[in-house]
Amino acid sequence: MSKVVLKAQDLDGFLTEKDKECITNMDAMYRKAMLSFNIYTMSGSAEEKTREQRNMIALFNEMGGMMKDIVKNEPAIKVYSFCTPDENHGEASRLIAKLRDVNTQRQEFVYYIQRAYELLFNLAWGGAKSPNKNYLIVKTPVGIPVQNYAVHKIPNLDDLIGNTVMCVMLRGALLPSMIMSKEIEEYSSNGYVTPFALFRIKRDDSKHENDMEYILDLEKSYFKIEDLDGKDLVFADPMNATGGSLVTVVKYILDQGVKPKSICFFNAISALKGALRIVRALENTTVYTLWMDPILNEAAYILPGLGDAGDRINGLDAGAHPRNILQLIADYGSGISTLYRSQVRTIEETVLRR
Repeated sequence: MSKVVLKAQDLDGFLTEKDKECITNMDAMYRKAMLSFNIYTMSGSAEEKTREQRNMIALFNEMGGMMKDIVKNEPAIKVYSFCTPDENHGEASRLIAKLRDVNTQRQEFVYYIQRAYELLFNLAWGGAKSPNKNYLIVKTPVGIPVQNYAVHKIPNLDDLIGNTVMCVMLRGALLPSMIMSKEIEEYSSNGYVTPFALFRIKRDDSKHENDMEYILDLEKSYFKIEDLDGKDLVFADPMNATGGSLVTVVKYILDQGVKPKSICFFNAISALKGALRIVRALENTTVYTLWMDPILNEAAYILPGLGDAGDRINGLDAGAHPRNILQLIADYGSGISTLYRSQVRTIEETVLRR
């Protein structure tokens, strides 16, 4: 068997009746927002635009409150703005606003994705309470009157991050996975570089959200199944729309007899429905998201979303043949390749050893 297929109907089977009711209510609320969007877009009246701005603010505040209430009893869903102090929320909100903005160009988009995953790393592990600390002794450029050094104290996270494997659902998830691996390396006392497991998963975009299929191509994936057993599996994808890709990959791994120690999924933005599907379908899995969006459209895209994150990170493919993973890395340029050199080397070895 070279391909594994999961259908949308299977995903929805994991949702509870309460989940479905909440999703329906969110959909109705967002339709009111879309009506406001249309009036705001079409109006030539400054007064009317101001009124619709106030209406949009009120609606988004209400939807935010509804989503916070929905997930407050879901310990496996961690939303940055729902579980961090109020003084931290402005940074995340401004960052997501830049990622959403149609005027944000590729290099700037990549910069904000890097920022997003630094915050997500801290959301998952930065608040860990540990009686032990790691110390960084750094040689500085100051050599007068003697060579200077600085001592910095950081949390000892070795027990939390020293067993991790980065699981990449390719293309749009590649750079976020490299960023998370780099954060793990930087916080590790021994410079631990995560192994990488590379999966080729795509959805059939000729279909709609309610009949979508998710296709895992094993021939174009690069991993050793035995290397995943007993590990903390980390997935980093900028967008979690339906949850279908993650569920497809993890269900396949579990069907091979692999027993992960834990599974973490990191997103810049997650749709409410996608987050709920994942925690209902997969045990021992935690979803960490910087921002939660209310609904999906008929094509299974997040609303209001931020477009195709993969294209905004990687640029568009030229012609009919999409770039492979090594070509994507090459196209990131020397700046990214140098910054993430340990990750690039590990990914190259993973691909070439097959």
